Amino acid sequence: MIEIQGLTKRFGKTVAVDQLSFQVAPGRVTGFLGPNGSGKSTTMRCMLALDRPDAGAALFDGRPYQTIKRPLFEVGALLDAGYVHPGRTARNHLRTIASSNGIGATRINEVLELVGLTEVAKRRVGGFSLGMRQRLGLASVLLGDPHTVILDEPANGLDPEGIRWMRDVLVHLASQGKTVLVSSHLLSEMALMADDLVLIGRGRLVETSSVETFVAKHARQWVRVQSPNVDSLRQPLIEFGAAITVVDDSTVEIMGVGAATIGELAARHGVVLHELAPQQGSLEDAFLEVTANSQEYRTHSPFAPPQVS
Repeated sequence: MIEIQGLTKRFGKTVAVDQLSFQVAPGRVTGFLGPNGSGKSTTMRCMLALDRPDAGAALFDGRPYQTIKRPLFEVGALLDAGYVHPGRTARNHLRTIASSNGIGATRINEVLELVGLTEVAKRRVGGFSLGMRQRLGLASVLLGDPHTVILDEPANGLDPEGIRWMRDVLVHLASQGKTVLVSSHLLSEMALMADDLVLIGRGRLVETSSVETFVAKHARQWVRVQSPNVDSLRQPLIEFGAAITVVDDSTVEIMGVGAATIGELAARHGVVLHELAPQQGSLEDAFLEVTANSQEYRTHSPFAPPQVS
């Protein structure tokens, strides 16, 4: 269990993290989300005693990170996969980390095999791609088989196979009862991987919930209807308060009325339906909706016409 209690961190006059509190439960993958500049990385650095907070605390099973005597066995963390001595081989990099906690060569071989780097274990890390460094970073996280795993953008630089592999590993770790906290901007991956979400903006907590609840609450929902006589449904649907968007001559998208009601109306009016499909927006849609006022930088569509003064 991770507990963040009133965490605050300032850099001069800038408040990077502001009275932030949340919990991360074991046995689940928790996505740590927020726009650029929202304070995610600073929060994670404070959790791991890399930055000293001005107020509040971060606790791992009730203890601050700096009081844990053998951290590799309890908390495995990777905040920057590129922060590796380029002159060391992959094996020597892991050996250096492992020796500080009394971990032997057998475990090093196991994690190299797990992340798929056995064949390049004797190559210098300076020649590794970012994706290979991500794999090496995960190997270092898993050296002590910790019960808590914290990762910042772990899929950066990975190819599609690697992204799926990373997802499968993290889901497997959670299934073993481990506490898994992952920060990522790949929301499509987060939708497939995470059970819970912690969303922050401008250093403050915006919302915590399950992924399913968050998307259902904030993403647009509608029903796609296709029929050779779709116009016959228009007036009955309007009377039920539906908002109708015409896609083509036989297809409409309906908001404000559920699929069951639409089906009953179609049966009542003798309208044949070729499609009656509830639709829901993505985690990305929900995220953008909720964080619209928390974005540090706002952009406009490149297809928008220029304004003439």
